[in-house]
Amino acid sequence: MTNLALTPPMGWNSWNTFGPHISEQDICQTADALVDSGLAALGYRYVVIDDFWEADARIDGKLTWNPTTFPAGIPALADYIHSKGLSFGIYSCAGTHTCGSKPASFRYEDIDARTFAEWGVDYLKYDYCFHPVEANGRASYRRMAQALRNSGRPIVFSLCNWGHDDVQTWARGIGGHLWRTTGDIQDKWSSIHDIGFRKQSAHAPFAGPGGWNDPDMLVVGMRGNGNAEVIHGSEGQGCTDDEYQTHFALWCMLAAPLMLGCDVRRIDPVARAIISNPELIAINQDPLGIQASLRGASKNVEVWTKPLADGDIAVGFFNLGPTPVGRTPVCWESIGLEDHTACRIKNLVTGEECGTFTRNYNSGLLQSHACEIVRITPCF
Repeated sequence: MTNLALTPPMGWNSWNTFGPHISEQDICQTADALVDSGLAALGYRYVVIDDFWEADARIDGKLTWNPTTFPAGIPALADYIHSKGLSFGIYSCAGTHTCGSKPASFRYEDIDARTFAEWGVDYLKYDYCFHPVEANGRASYRRMAQALRNSGRPIVFSLCNWGHDDVQTWARGIGGHLWRTTGDIQDKWSSIHDIGFRKQSAHAPFAGPGGWNDPDMLVVGMRGNGNAEVIHGSEGQGCTDDEYQTHFALWCMLAAPLMLGCDVRRIDPVARAIISNPELIAINQDPLGIQASLRGASKNVEVWTKPLADGDIAVGFFNLGPTPVGRTPVCWESIGLEDHTACRIKNLVTGEECGTFTRNYNSGLLQSHACEIVRITPCF
């Protein structure tokens, strides 16, 4: 069980598209779409049902499913997901009830973990609503982590306490594989900017193989559809394509879990291309597992860097301002290279081979909220 989540988990979660209106049919169609679209082959393999799969009450002390929306039952659904070559995830909560007021797992950790294992669950998202004030949050998560380890089945444990209690400092130690570092993301630039660019850099030392900082699901492709009251917020219009590209590229640089939230059955071609970029996915899945850090900023352009397992360096240029900016430099000495080192540069967003450079590299023109991600390969 120690070999879980050696790279950031990739998959899909039901909440942003379906919210509380989830069904067995929705999940099966999504699994089919992940496979048929080629997304599963790129690594998006966890299919996770969020809240509202549950019946309103336990039966004989055990959680069970809503028989109206999941008539074949959760074990049969897990079998179907597995038959597609995918992995199955489910949701519960460290409180007395889930965020949707369904039965949750506080003080039922052992029986629920055994139940999930019997059903064929591979991944548990564990929320934090209705947690008793007098109870210790860390201890509640530790109980579930221990119960999962004792369940007899390897299950990825996703802690969703919204970044409370400095979760990044202890989640790995109690058996967590990923942990939310912020509140919920919304499909708008201000949310991506706040969560991605302002709240992640300080957490970088805690990420690595087997445990990952989680800035929440991807909103790429959510524009104009989905669980609007939750994901779109007051601005209501969603992001531009450049903003979606920046969002995806930053999450890849951050070694963040790549959990899709869009309706993959109906995703538009531009969004599909963004989330299907194999070279950016390779940056995310790099086995060294180092989270990118902010290196510097100039004229609203932030420069983030991420060392890679083969000795290459990924560099991200992100224009956070309202107007275009051109020619932002990254100097070799700032990323640990000797000035005279010749390096090949490839633009991972466009796929363009940029040439061989020494001393430094300057980004191209960046439109507002756009990005350029390059892979720097020293020619030793």
